[in-house]
Amino acid sequence: MNDEMKTPSRYTEEKNTFPNAVVSVATAIPAFIGYTQHATFKGTSLLNKPTRVDSLLAFENFFGTGAHTIYDLAAFDPDQEDAPTTDLMILDKYLSLTPKPGTLFYMYESVKLFYQNGGSTCYVVAIGTYGGETVKPDFSVNPFLQGLRLLEKEVEPTMIVIPDAMLFTDDDGANCYSLQRKMLSHCGIQKSRVAILDILNGYKSMDVPTHNPINRFRDAVSSDFLSYGAAYYPWLQTTVIQPTELSFKNLSEAGITVLQELLTESIADLKEKEIEVMTPYINALTSEIEEGSDISSDANTLNYIMNNTFAVYKSIMLAILEKKNLLPTSGAIAGIFTRVDNEQGVWKAPANVAVNSTVGPAVHIDHDQQQDLNAPYLGKAVCAIRAFIDLGTLVWGARTLDANSLDWKYINVRRTIIMIEQSVKFSIKAYIFEPNVKETWVAVESMISRFFTDLWKKEA
Repeated sequence: MNDEMKTPSRYTEEKNTFPNAVVSVATAIPAFIGYTQHATFKGTSLLNKPTRVDSLLAFENFFGTGAHTIYDLAAFDPDQEDAPTTDLMILDKYLSLTPKPGTLFYMYESVKLFYQNGGSTCYVVAIGTYGGETVKPDFSVNPFLQGLRLLEKEVEPTMIVIPDAMLFTDDDGANCYSLQRKMLSHCGIQKSRVAILDILNGYKSMDVPTHNPINRFRDAVSSDFLSYGAAYYPWLQTTVIQPTELSFKNLSEAGITVLQELLTESIADLKEKEIEVMTPYINALTSEIEEGSDISSDANTLNYIMNNTFAVYKSIMLAILEKKNLLPTSGAIAGIFTRVDNEQGVWKAPANVAVNSTVGPAVHIDHDQQQDLNAPYLGKAVCAIRAFIDLGTLVWGARTLDANSLDWKYINVRRTIIMIEQSVKFSIKAYIFEPNVKETWVAVESMISRFFTDLWKKEA
């Protein structure tokens, strides 16, 4: 009782009927680290500042949209040494499409995939921008490590997602694997989050032993803190980018020259009048439009005309669309974690769940490959994403990298324990300065016991 009883009267002392309770912390708040178009809002720089984002619209307001990726279109001899991968064949010519370094990034598309798969709140750490051409082709791993350090002071994030780690393809991916090891170490030390890892070159098959991306991943990722991470394979062929978002402007100058040659060759067998009508459109891809010409100088209009007139042009645009929609899985998985947590609970395994906005996995996995991914002899399980007839594309695994552990084999177990530890940790702060007596311990024990009972009633 705060008031002293100085005079005869009736006094009332209020007591809490119910003691303090443990409140569950949020379980599905990923933190994305990578490059964005810009990083400003109302004149304030958001570069290297962990920023809370609640929708895709908010992300676009803060950080912009996707990068304008430029592709080199080149014809090659398939019998030549070190011949590139054939992306398409036109007029008996083997063609490759290669993204120009410094123009391809995965951050925006991965965040978009996150929201299309059930995502809600996330954190974004923009470590550089491509809108202002501040990203050089030889960018290093240091900005990503700085982004991880910035997240050490943030309480809310429960997942770490770095899709742009897949850009480190040189030196056999040494920088990528180094960054992924740091992600696992960060989560293991913080003990409040997990890392969702992509497989470098995860669009390639496991059938070639010398280029098996799974074997390389397992060899390169260290054995520390494996229970704090989960890896997913293969990449996804998505529908995030629409055909109307791409045009001839996604080709380099050399690529446009090859395109013009193909278009000119494709109309060579037409009648002279048809050639006369179509040739100006082909030339308009790079040359200035003559004054008074009927050809619109508007890029969107020209793109529409080319798409609906030339089959060759349409084939190349579709090939670029397929390339641009090939994405790492981590953004979608973060969204699925959020969806499952909200619908059923963090203790539910995020498996046998459909992946939205996806045509299918980049690689089809058979039963034997599934077994090797799930339970390898030396551990380091990788969760599979598989396509099933009449069911679509499903996440077909929920294992941590620590496949040989009896306690921490499943990612939902690790994430549930993180939720319990963090919830209890924050709740008992109310008792830090209480006297160390029996009544205090009984109150704390009762509070935690009720929390576990409530989880049990929710079928955790």
